[in-house]
Amino acid sequence: MKVGDLKPRSNATLTVKVVSAGETKNVTNRDGSAHSVADFLVGDETGSILMSLWDDNIGKVNAGDVIDITDGYVSVVRGSMRLTLGRNGKMQKSDKTIDNVNAQNNLSNKTVQEERRGFGRRRY
Repeated sequence: MKVGDLKPRSNATLTVKVVSAGETKNVTNRDGSAHSVADFLVGDETGSILMSLWDDNIGKVNAGDVIDITDGYVSVVRGSMRLTLGRNGKMQKSDKTIDNVNAQNNLSNKTVQEERRGFGRRRY
């Protein structure tokens, strides 16, 4: 799979190059637990996307690294697509090379309509 083929709320297995790392932020979950999160711009020759990494995974990659993502997930955060590892995803450094990343086709810059969740009222 290539970055340009990614769709909202879909699984993703692909190889990407890390273009840049964003600032690490500290967040608190609803249950009160503290976590760190950082967004990395990753991509291939077909496009780029922000990838959110959490806690221990943040320090595992640097700009310029090529990584294999297995069973990742494309989430939608405030109308923007993000690649994440999700619950079952794995990430490891790759022996493949990616020379050029198409940063012009940044999927995270495109607005995605979010589906409404929950039950609506039925009218009979």
